[in-house]
Amino acid sequence: MPAKNISVDKSTQHKKNMKKQKEKIDAHIEHADEERGVAILLTGNGKGKSSSAFGMVMRSLGYGYKVGIVQFIKGTQLSGEEIFIREKHPEVFFHQMATGFTWDTQDRDSDIAAAKKAWAHAETLLQDNSYHLVVLDELTYMLSYKYLNEEKVLNALRVRPANQSIVVTGRGGGEKLRSLVDTVSELQEIKHAYQAGVKARKGIDY
Repeated sequence: MPAKNISVDKSTQHKKNMKKQKEKIDAHIEHADEERGVAILLTGNGKGKSSSAFGMVMRSLGYGYKVGIVQFIKGTQLSGEEIFIREKHPEVFFHQMATGFTWDTQDRDSDIAAAKKAWAHAETLLQDNSYHLVVLDELTYMLSYKYLNEEKVLNALRVRPANQSIVVTGRGGGEKLRSLVDTVSELQEIKHAYQAGVKARKGIDY
């Protein structure tokens, strides 16, 4: 009999806790009544920044929204997301800087030229209100390495169409970028298979 009473008490307490939690959540939902696009920064040294961005790409495409993607740094190695977008969703604007990582090229001048070319595509997307979502993958490195003018980039993000959402990925990016965006998520690396000598896996890492 005591065990039964304990079970009932736990169930009652759980119901009370969940009721309070629901009231809090409902209050937050009711308070968030502004309808506009959002700017999101996915940063930190953990794995999954670009993967998260492409998750939002899939969400937007699921609703039939128009999406544009510009990948800075990446592009020399074929990736699963590139295959999927190009083969299954050719309507998506998809541009890659295609120089690889800066430590691969070791050519600052050519990297800057490629960055400016990629940014020109990004700037066009950021001025087009038909795009529901624009992903600027690894853009933060272009700011950290000073390949692009920070104020010009931030201003383009700031004055984009009100209905347009953007996702910027990459480590760093600076305090000005963090201040400008609506949401900042920082992925922290606790451990990584690569550190244990495990090779990058197709479909998981690229």
